[in-house]
Formats: sequence, C-alpha cells, structure tokens
Amino acid sequence: MKVICVFGTRPEAIKMAPIVKELKRREHIDTVVAVTAQHREMLDQVLKIFDIEPDYDMNIFKSGQSLTDITVGALKGLEEILNEEKPDVLLIQGDTTTVFASAVAAFYRQIKIGHVEAGLRSDNLYSPYPEEANRRLTSVLANFHFAPTKSNRDNLIREGYDESKVYITGNTVIDALKYAVSQNYEFEEDILNKIDYQNKRVVLLTSHRRENIGKPMEQIFSAVRDVVEEYDDVEVVFPIHLNPKVREIAKKVFEGKDKIHIIEPLDYLPFSNLMNKVHLVITDSGGIQEEAPALGKPVIVVREETERMEGVLANTAVLVGSDYDKLYKHFKELLDDENKYKEMAHAINPYGDGHAATKIIDILEKELGN
Repeated sequence: MKVICVFGTRPEAIKMAPIVKELKRREHIDTVVAVTAQHREMLDQVLKIFDIEPDYDMNIFKSGQSLTDITVGALKGLEEILNEEKPDVLLIQGDTTTVFASAVAAFYRQIKIGHVEAGLRSDNLYSPYPEEANRRLTSVLANFHFAPTKSNRDNLIREGYDESKVYITGNTVIDALKYAVSQNYEFEEDILNKIDYQNKRVVLLTSHRRENIGKPMEQIFSAVRDVVEEYDDVEVVFPIHLNPKVREIAKKVFEGKDKIHIIEPLDYLPFSNLMNKVHLVITDSGGIQEEAPALGKPVIVVREETERMEGVLANTAVLVGSDYDKLYKHFKELLDDENKYKEMAHAINPYGDGHAATKIIDILEKELGN
C-alpha cells in the first residue's frame, strides 16, 4: 500500500506528524511525504522537531501570496508528484488552502482521499475564512472521513455523507502534544525561564484571526489589560503574531504594562511547554482549544463562533466573543472562583486519548485491504 501525506502549514504539520511517524513504523506501507510549504519558515520548524524529511518540497510560498497563488501552486506541483508516485490514497489534514487544492489534485487523478480532522463546521461560510469553505469542499471529494469527535461525525452524517466511511478517531494534535511536552523543559527565551509559574497565575494569550483585527482585538486586549491590573499575582505571556496590524494594536493597548510580557512567536515545542506551565489560556486559535484541555488548562475563546463546540459543551472552554464586558467577566470569574476553575481544568478532554494516528492507519489498512 502506498500512502502520500500532503501538508503545507505549521498546524497541518503538527497534526500530520503522528500519522507520518505511525506510517513509517509499518514496513509494509510505502510512505511518501510531500509539502507545499504554503507557510515556509513555520513549517520547517515543525519538520525539524518531529524529524520528518519530505520526499517532495513544492516550496510554493512567496511574499504577499494570494489564495489563488496557493491553490494554483499546489495543484500544479501535486499534479507532477501524483503522476510520478501513483499512490493508493492521499492523506490531508484540516482546512487550509493546501488541503483543498490537494483534494482537487487527487480527485483529478481518481486517487482515494483520506481527510483527517473531518467534519468541523462553523455553519458560516465566511467565518473562519477561507477555512470553512475549504473543509466543506474537501468533504465532498473525500473517500474516508476521520472525524475527531462524535459531533464532527454527526455534522457529516447530517450533510449526507456515507455513514460507513465516517470514523471517530480523536484528534492527532493530542498525539503530537504527548510527544512534545516535558515537565523539565528549559526555554531558550530568558524571560520565560524567569517567570514564577508556581506562585504567579500566568495567563497565555494568543490572538491573530482576521475577523478580530481592528476594534474587536482592541476590546480583547483592553479587557485583558484591565483584569491584570487588578491582581498582583496575575501575569500574561503574549507570543505576538507577525502581522503588523496585530502588533500595532498590542502596542497601543499594552505599552508600559510590565506584567504583560510580549514575546516573539514561539516554535511548537516551546509553545506547547509554555502552555503546560500556565494557569489558563485566552485565545482565538482553533488548535489551542483542543490542546490546552489535554494539559488541564481552562480556555477562554475570544471568537464569535467556533467549529470546536465540543470543548464548550464539555466545559473545557468558554466562548465569549470579542466583547470587552464578556471577556472581563469570565476572565475574573476564573481567577476568583476556584470551584469554577477546577471544574474546567478537570473536565474530560473531548478531543481524544492520544492514539488517533494508530486508529486512522488501522482503518486505512482495513479499507484498502478490502
């Protein structure tokens, strides 16, 4: 059996790494890894951490690239690779433009498609953009749907997909996290080593989504700043996104605030270990909503809607949007109400047990063997 794994961004690489590792453990499977490098530098960081050497690197990244550039570059690059390799199945993960373009390329060659992390839905085609459209379009073309949760599976069944081809596997991000986190981890950044995680309640903040940039992000940052100023033992670490608009808003709101530590973006390994040390997380990221609960960290989600409602329903996360008052209220509640904090910290993570990659490859072997 020949399997080709295709990915192009840091989040995809993190979630595909456990699958690549599991495939390579099985000697009877011929594993090919192809990267589009939709994100160049951040992708390379993850490849190095997990010691993955791509067989093909399309290197499509270019400064100022549009969605059209990414789609066309990935389609053209994969056409040549698929013609050369003729795999039995193509594996893709998530909802990036690389994922959508890869599914189209495989469909044109009538190659079977396995979609990892299938069935996520926000039910708003333009939020998140373009991810919601990418994952819906990919589902149409996929032969095997690997849904992290029952809710994701139910979404696909409701949309009319063959129930026998939709599988609940858990999320491979939990597999990757088990590989990455170490209790004795030492950071390269001095500021992170100097923070007193034992006696301070340290909060991890991340915010970068397009829909939050502008007034919504200013409200998020203002609420965080105002709550931190009320507590002597609360500090914030904010690995800031490279987007100049995000940096401009952060400077406006956080300048001169000594307890809010703005640092440069972190690689996956230090970021995962930082998340393991903090008290709670405030984020608009999708993946962090899955990862933080695996480490027992309550999550405040600063988005208007999320395709990961399982965490909200399981009480590992609370969805507050970008409204100043809502964030201020819930942030303070988790600092003041110890029972509420413990309820969220000890809630069962709905995103799996860390064995998703093994389940996915077992399913593929059975399906393709038949």
